[in-house]
Amino acid sequence: MPTLTNGTWVLIADGEKALFLRNDLDEITPGLTVVRIEEQDNPANAGQMSDKPGRRPDTGAGQRSSMEAPDWHALAKERFADELSEILYRYAHNGKFGRIVLVAPARVLGELRQKLHKEVTSRVVAELPKDLTNHPLDKVEQMLKEALDPTA
Repeated sequence: MPTLTNGTWVLIADGEKALFLRNDLDEITPGLTVVRIEEQDNPANAGQMSDKPGRRPDTGAGQRSSMEAPDWHALAKERFADELSEILYRYAHNGKFGRIVLVAPARVLGELRQKLHKEVTSRVVAELPKDLTNHPLDKVEQMLKEALDPTA
């Protein structure tokens, strides 16, 4: 069972915000320190559209059909996963962490997992499909301790 040993990093992310944390204590009493915060300004899809969806000619005389507009909000979340994977790769490549726990909603975790470099994936000791980005650090520490060590 993976634990939050001293020096283990924790990435807590959703599609718009990410916290890079490091455990500076031990698995019995974790003490998470913020290493980096990444945020993305990602308004709702309607706030990112400039025009109505395009139209294309249809088979009938003078008929036109509308085209589906791209979901800019979802695309921005995917780009954010790309950015996070690049940041993690740089940290791993520079030896900043040897172990990491990934915490994100299931969908974000899946996107992130697909984009991670093998140098990072080899250091992942646990994945938790939870959204903890808006929780205070003391609650995050307790929730991680309970999730990683069920006897706690």
